[in-house]
Amino acid sequence: MFEKNVGGIDRILRIVIGLALLAGFFLNSGSAYSWAYLIGIVPLATGIFQTCLLYKVLGINTCKK
Repeated sequence: MFEKNVGGIDRILRIVIGLALLAGFFLNSGSAYSWAYLIGIVPLATGIFQTCLLYKVLGINTCKK
């Protein structure tokens, strides 16, 4: 489907940051801007699927082949 361009430490950091932001959403569900934590879906998805469209546009590839 898409070429893999996210790998190594970059992938691990994206998954950890995405999970932390989603945990913040559930832990702070009563705050006014708790919906902003849902942005964690983006780094989590790019880490899991190893594909970042912005990296593709910029020509960056951190995935070892």
